[in-house]
Amino acid sequence: MTLARLLRPLFLALGLVSLTACGINSVPTKEEAAKAAWGNVQSALQRRADLVPNLVATVKAAAGSETQILTNVTEARARATSINVTTDDLSDPDTFRRFNEAQNQLTQALGQLRTVVENYPQLQSQGRFADLMTALEGTENQINVARVRYNEAVQDYNTTIRTFPDVIGAKIVHGAKPMQPFEATQAAQSAPTVDFGTMGEPGAQNPAATPPANDNTETGTAQTGTGN
Repeated sequence: MTLARLLRPLFLALGLVSLTACGINSVPTKEEAAKAAWGNVQSALQRRADLVPNLVATVKAAAGSETQILTNVTEARARATSINVTTDDLSDPDTFRRFNEAQNQLTQALGQLRTVVENYPQLQSQGRFADLMTALEGTENQINVARVRYNEAVQDYNTTIRTFPDVIGAKIVHGAKPMQPFEATQAAQSAPTVDFGTMGEPGAQNPAATPPANDNTETGTAQTGTGN
């Protein structure tokens, strides 16, 4: 047996290690980047959830008759905060779908609340209400940005674990699984437009006469998140 034949298995082994090494560092690095982006989504969604009780209480004081809308918001918040998605769940389509559904429902409920309070000009004069609505708008913007960045990180990670030669290390060393991105409509991800100048004006549209717009997410329900 020649020396070349004896060394061939060694060369093959070294070649395999070389290819596998391409995914040893890149896969966990991009996985951690996606997880960090998810943490930003969760933080933004939690800030929104923290605003809801004070917002509901403020509106109730001036528009107590809107009990159904206020109940819808409170219940939607409870559902949204009841689903805890860990970084391990980011590869679970069912858990991620249920989480996104709950967040979509809260977004829609808050949209209905914003429409209703336009018929109560006394709220416009309350500095507390204006501060809460400004904070809500800023938080919705943060959610949107966090979701976009999370989706970008997930796309980068998912592409890496499917692309040669990183796919070798992803499967053999890490057992990597693709992560779930957000798939919400633009309406669900956009920050709300709050126009205090129209509140209480004559001819303001009655929210009861206008059904809420359908939010066609992948699950057919309205929406957090994590934006983001």
